[in-house]
Amino acid sequence: MRSLCQQSFALMCAVLAFAATASPGHAQDPFYKGKRLTVLVNYAPGGSTDAEGRVFARHIGRHIEGNPTVIVQNMEGAGGMVGAKYVGEVAPRDGTFMGYFTATAFLYALEPERFRVDFRDYEFVAIQPGTSINFVRADVAPGMKQATDIVKAQNLIIGALAPDSAKGTRMRLAFDLLGVPYRFISGYRSGGAAKLAMQRREINFFGESPPGYFGSVEPTLIKTGEAIPVYYEPVFDGTSFNVPEALKGVSVLPFHELYETVKGTKPSGRLWEIYKSILSVDGAAYRLIALPPGAPPAALAAMRAAIAGLNDDRAYAEEAGKALGFVPIWQVGPDTKQTARTAMSVKPEVRAALAEYIKNAPK
Repeated sequence: MRSLCQQSFALMCAVLAFAATASPGHAQDPFYKGKRLTVLVNYAPGGSTDAEGRVFARHIGRHIEGNPTVIVQNMEGAGGMVGAKYVGEVAPRDGTFMGYFTATAFLYALEPERFRVDFRDYEFVAIQPGTSINFVRADVAPGMKQATDIVKAQNLIIGALAPDSAKGTRMRLAFDLLGVPYRFISGYRSGGAAKLAMQRREINFFGESPPGYFGSVEPTLIKTGEAIPVYYEPVFDGTSFNVPEALKGVSVLPFHELYETVKGTKPSGRLWEIYKSILSVDGAAYRLIALPPGAPPAALAAMRAAIAGLNDDRAYAEEAGKALGFVPIWQVGPDTKQTARTAMSVKPEVRAALAEYIKNAPK
């Protein structure tokens, strides 16, 4: 039989061993400690998504427990599809790679089969409602002096990033509803490239989300008198229209109010229903932050906490206000994935009508 001393020593060792595993000082290292996080932006440098994504990347690392190095990678193509698919199909699923997407929810809602990995299975960390402010060159005949002059526009040329982009499709629908003839040119790599095309007069009508509009378009085109704002896209929740947070206080009408001003009646009909269906997708999840499917739960938890912290970061708000013209506020939480999935649910008959409309885009 062991002596009392031996028993006491064994008990002490057991207590110390337990304390070593339970003590906060010996807790497991934060998930992102010593790691590098790649933020993939699914558009080319120079556009709104890129500008916003880079401001995000410069500040998010401070809020991620473990303080990883954060880098930005651009991967444009097919209206954002190339980068979005890369995150789900190729990128590592270990939490070190995430997508900073624009308009991908709409592309999925339009044609889910284009994704070999179901986009709904991505791990959506945060979402941001979207809008765009649409503007026209002031020298479009017979002269654009105020927004309502748009119904008189001659030789209107709309620019878009891709034939099936949500923004380009919304602009087309708006002019078909107004009954204004136009040409449609797509294929620009980014909003920056489209803005240059506008300055060169290759196109004379385009739309930008708040970062690109306030950061680049307003100072170089609007304030110089080269262009004027015409309308913005409201947020539509399926029932009512709302002013996007970034546009509160801006003296530009939403499209449905511009329509009513010039037509004397509210918009209605098949094209209007298609237009609202796009707004309902982009209005809920225009920008998405997502990790690949199957990313570690610890990575998801760390990123959710970090983005919640970013929403209250004064330094981030200050830089975003200067660089983008507004401060992005992210919806973040455990229900984000379901919210994004719901936004992508479009009735089959609406999807078919939308696909047919896009296929018949004018040249």
